[in-house]
Amino acid sequence: MAAWRGRLGSWLAGCAAFAFLAISLPAQAIVIRTAAQEGTEPKFIAGGGERIVGMCVDLFRAIEQLDPELQIVGDQNWKPLIRAYSELEYGQLDVACAVQRIGEREHRFQFIGPALYNNEYHFLARINDPVKITSWEDLRQLAPDNTVLINRGFAAGNIIRAQGGIPIDESAANQVLNLQKLVAGRGRLFFHRGRDLRKLLERTGNSGKVRILPQVMFSSPVYFATSKLLAPQTRERLERALYQLEKSGELERLIHKWD
Repeated sequence: MAAWRGRLGSWLAGCAAFAFLAISLPAQAIVIRTAAQEGTEPKFIAGGGERIVGMCVDLFRAIEQLDPELQIVGDQNWKPLIRAYSELEYGQLDVACAVQRIGEREHRFQFIGPALYNNEYHFLARINDPVKITSWEDLRQLAPDNTVLINRGFAAGNIIRAQGGIPIDESAANQVLNLQKLVAGRGRLFFHRGRDLRKLLERTGNSGKVRILPQVMFSSPVYFATSKLLAPQTRERLERALYQLEKSGELERLIHKWD
């Protein structure tokens, strides 16, 4: 009798959980899986406690408001960028926000919608290093002291490798570690995108240790990317929502909110 009651209790608990899920989602909810990518501020930012905020989180919520049947889940769970992109490629995730269309990514993912914004890349140097860089040749002329630090798995690596003849160190997974390495002299320069570089230096306590070189060395638009295994109808609805956000001006407002 006790065992029967235990099974009945488990069954009722399962029914209750299913009923709660059914109530909390629209009747025809389409669940779209994503992840918060580590080290990609302002796309995803630790908001205190376990909360994750940022530009991409805002965009996900805006898409859901336009098309309430689309439910984007997973943006409150951190994943390394390399893992997130691997899972996107193999269909374990469905979408990624603000991805550059460079290199092998064109073949791995499906890009949709309007360009969200341009990523502009700068070099960062130690505050007491008088180095000036206006061209890739300037960087080559610094050899043998011209090792460039980059975040492992980020587009910066592809950009530098395409120039040829420039040594790189991509052993660190995020910008905080690379700033520490730069300050310690374990690399001549750090190459990173520039939307939030000043805030990054302030947040990490490096404003008085590191300077941003003014020359924009590379610029590239970023887009929403989906798994190629995502249902075409779902991809079309996502793209429609993105174009609606662009047309209304809401897309630009959300992007500049995080400048």
